[in-house]
Amino acid sequence: MSDEINVTFGQGLQIQASVDKWEILTDQPVKDGGEDSAANPFQLFLASLATCAGYYALAFCKKRKINTHGLGLKMLYTWDKKERRITRMDFEIKLPEDFPEKYHAALIRAVDACTVKKHLTQPPDMKVNIKG
Repeated sequence: MSDEINVTFGQGLQIQASVDKWEILTDQPVKDGGEDSAANPFQLFLASLATCAGYYALAFCKKRKINTHGLGLKMLYTWDKKERRITRMDFEIKLPEDFPEKYHAALIRAVDACTVKKHLTQPPDMKVNIKG
């Protein structure tokens, strides 16, 4: 895993992050001065949480050789306009028709172990520095 992410600035409000061999482009909506040419950083944050939870659900099933046809995950969130932040997130797992009931609780625990979620519940120390 990379120990650094490099950020460069493109046209308008486009920002690109280089992570290992990947280039991730972000932009802002038109109403905020961007061109809406890519997801904004907050949307990527939310998507990273949802896809991480999805990965844990998928890996759980694959490890146990459980059919994943029809497996899905939806993340619902509540935005508080006054506080300008999300106040609740719920994950809904859609199970394949033949998913064994005996694994329901274990699957929930697996999804709950998502690495991105862990960083929200136990956030790292963060510091901003200026380098000349």
